[in-house]
Amino acid sequence: MLEKDIPKHIAIIMDGNGRWARKRGLHRTEGHRRGIKVVEDMIEEAARLGIKVLSLYAFSTENWIRPKSEINMLFRALDHFLSRKTTQMIKNNIKLRTMGDVDSFPASTKKAIIDSKEKTKHCSGLIVNLALNYGSRPEILNAVKEITKEVLRGAFDLKDLNEEKFSQFLYTKDLLDPDLLIRTSGEVRLSNFMLWQLSYAELYFCKKFWPDFTKEDLKLAIEDYQNRERRFGDIDARKKIV
Repeated sequence: MLEKDIPKHIAIIMDGNGRWARKRGLHRTEGHRRGIKVVEDMIEEAARLGIKVLSLYAFSTENWIRPKSEINMLFRALDHFLSRKTTQMIKNNIKLRTMGDVDSFPASTKKAIIDSKEKTKHCSGLIVNLALNYGSRPEILNAVKEITKEVLRGAFDLKDLNEEKFSQFLYTKDLLDPDLLIRTSGEVRLSNFMLWQLSYAELYFCKKFWPDFTKEDLKLAIEDYQNRERRFGDIDARKKIV
């Protein structure tokens, strides 16, 4: 693996927890518990490799249709994860960011998120960007609404709106767009995840369920990325946008 071509921003759709558990005759919650351990491993490895941003699709706007007991378990798991890991994130210079609307989350979960973000806001290493109650279409619609408000109050002229300006109204403002998207479980779709930001990302689909995904699998995905030619619409291949 070439160190000079490490992707700056990796986004991951962490898919397959439930199927992993069902395949083993376990309750779906066991798959989520195992999946959280893999999240910890990926954060550790991403920091070690010098990746700048790791975006993780943790809870989508569509996940509310799941059984209430499973949703409550996910909230408790997030609370527990943040209470255990925030101190370690500070020690390892890791910053927590989120994208999505967490207003509908339980009060304890919202507090855990806010506290962790506040405590890690001065960290300057890896950014862990958790997508929570996130959907790309709602994100884009929200950006359009905010831009409309700004135009109506005279903050800027609509003719000055461009891609860079539009991006500043997204949850990922001030973040680099992903270079590489990884999706586990063999599914080959984006599932309403970062549709704007993934425009030029390289896509990597792994057949393993998320609980079976390892640090070595992450390295394999990065090596695959490094062997691709990225043109961004140009004739000559480029490894990255400078």
